[in-house]
Amino acid sequence: MKYPKLVLSMIFSIGLISCNKNISMNFDTTLVPPLAERIPYQLKKHNDIRIDDYYWLRERKNPEVIDYLERENDYFKKMTSESEPFREVLFEEMKSRIKEDDNSVPYFYNGYWYITRFEKGKQYPIHTRKKDSLTAEEEILFDCNQMAEGKDYFSLVGINISPDNSKAIFGVDVESRRKYTLYVKDLNTQEILDTAIENTTGGSAWTLDNEHFFFLHKNPTTLRSEKIFRHSIHKTSSDELIFHEEDETFSVGVQESKSHEYIYIASYSTLTTEYQFLKADDPLSEFQLVQPRKRGLEYSVYQFKDHFYILNNHENATNYKISKAPIAQPSLKNWEDLMEHREDVLIEDLEIFKSYWVVTERKNGLATKRIMRWDETVDYFLPVEGETYSLYSGFNPNFDTTKLRYAFNSMTTPSSVYEFDMETKESILLKQREVMGSNFDSEDYVEKRIWAPARDGVLIPVSLVRHKNTKPSSETPFLLYAYGSYGATIDPSFSSNRLSLLNRGFIFAIAHIRGGEYLGREWYEAGKLLKKKNTFTDFIDVSKYLIDQEYTSASHLHAAGGSAGGLLMGAIVNEAPELYRSVLAAVPFVDVITTMLDESIPLTTGEYDEWGNPNDKEYYDYMLSYSPYDNVKEQDYPNLLI
Repeated sequence: MKYPKLVLSMIFSIGLISCNKNISMNFDTTLVPPLAERIPYQLKKHNDIRIDDYYWLRERKNPEVIDYLERENDYFKKMTSESEPFREVLFEEMKSRIKEDDNSVPYFYNGYWYITRFEKGKQYPIHTRKKDSLTAEEEILFDCNQMAEGKDYFSLVGINISPDNSKAIFGVDVESRRKYTLYVKDLNTQEILDTAIENTTGGSAWTLDNEHFFFLHKNPTTLRSEKIFRHSIHKTSSDELIFHEEDETFSVGVQESKSHEYIYIASYSTLTTEYQFLKADDPLSEFQLVQPRKRGLEYSVYQFKDHFYILNNHENATNYKISKAPIAQPSLKNWEDLMEHREDVLIEDLEIFKSYWVVTERKNGLATKRIMRWDETVDYFLPVEGETYSLYSGFNPNFDTTKLRYAFNSMTTPSSVYEFDMETKESILLKQREVMGSNFDSEDYVEKRIWAPARDGVLIPVSLVRHKNTKPSSETPFLLYAYGSYGATIDPSFSSNRLSLLNRGFIFAIAHIRGGEYLGREWYEAGKLLKKKNTFTDFIDVSKYLIDQEYTSASHLHAAGGSAGGLLMGAIVNEAPELYRSVLAAVPFVDVITTMLDESIPLTTGEYDEWGNPNDKEYYDYMLSYSPYDNVKEQDYPNLLI
């Protein structure tokens, strides 16, 4: 979860003020907090009746709701007014570490070098390219600063250049709801072609004739991506509906294969996927199924020559395996295993090159890259050291290359992009993000991984970072973060904003609790559905371990989480409020039952396999037992920033 810098400065200032004896902050205790009106609303399910006094606050356009929120914000500003100068100091401090006039690492594709750059004093990126050489004249594709003028919000996504380099598809959102309007730009004339296509995901896939592309349409109410259309440039006829995903628990995506020989349509839910494919040089033909959906079968497709290479979990391959099948006969009965399932290794990704294939694996929480030649003469791992790092592939659009781009960072090492020659095994650092104006030295910081015992005996990995001069003790301020849902692995990574905490004596840590996939697929399965409470108890048990081992104390321990991690925060403050000095819950998912019973809310139906369907009484009862909103009780709570 990434937070806006203003929110970060608020988090840090409240945390620092509450822990630092040299900083005083006096709250105006005469201020009366606003109270939302109680309007009882009866919610009934499975003969269970819940009374929600604040159900009316869901009416986002209701003037009384807006008035109440404005009064809450006004109260917040007044109560925290004394910290405003310190927050401004922190904000400027964080901003000073950011290089404002920065460039991305250039990448070469189809005759052009592509570069994204930022100019000092400007908020948005400028997307450019240069033909053949980096010394060639710059061609500005999109200056987002100009495009954003006069708009309260602006986001540009999905830039997709046509095979002949003459056109670009792009998506724009000016509402901040990720409902993108799609445009096609003629890069020779700078003109916008055709009419705008509204309510899309921003994604697209070109066909090889440069005249057709496929795009995704969102459901206007739930925002689920549900329809694939084919668009013909310069044609006045309406776009043609190619596929409608009618199952509300599934979403749909469209993409080009790395070779650009095929177009894929992927339908996916929490537990099941289904792929269709089409030859990109025959855009008017029909899509064909790879393997029809089968509940519990997850797979993804990569193409090399006349075969599909399939990352899948067939036959209880919990941590996945890799199979291949001829494109002419791609169904499950023709899948031939290439890389077997292993109990202690999670296969996360696959990349295809002309001479090599690269598999991203995770063992004991740490990502690695296994590099193999197709002719089976080479098989080795990318050399990486450490135990608290993030390792992931960079952008590798070229098929015919021996160069693999990858990104590496750790809690003490800024984000770094490398180019690794798979033939010579030589690695070149292309760029490391600069930390400006703070005399940053990674040697000033210490990172490590510890293992905290959970109540059921399972060991929970925890990644920590501190300044070398900060010694753990019961007086040490400590910020503990976690997410713990959807199998999302929160790898240890670098943050220049975090230096504001570390330089003032904080320890920061990530608890890799169950519900993520840090220790494999079983780690995820052990923190979802009817095992969801493991996520909450893991965090609480890590907190107790940190206190018992005198890394900190309850008077100095702070917790943070956002979205599904905000649900985690709600659960821990209900169950163990005495362990924390303050808790940050960012955009928290806390009204679990009501949310999961409302099928009009974006994402709800597609997440029954994550949380359970409360229309089933077993799941209803289990959710009700932990839903933060339904379990608030009269007790002392820590300081909360929501």
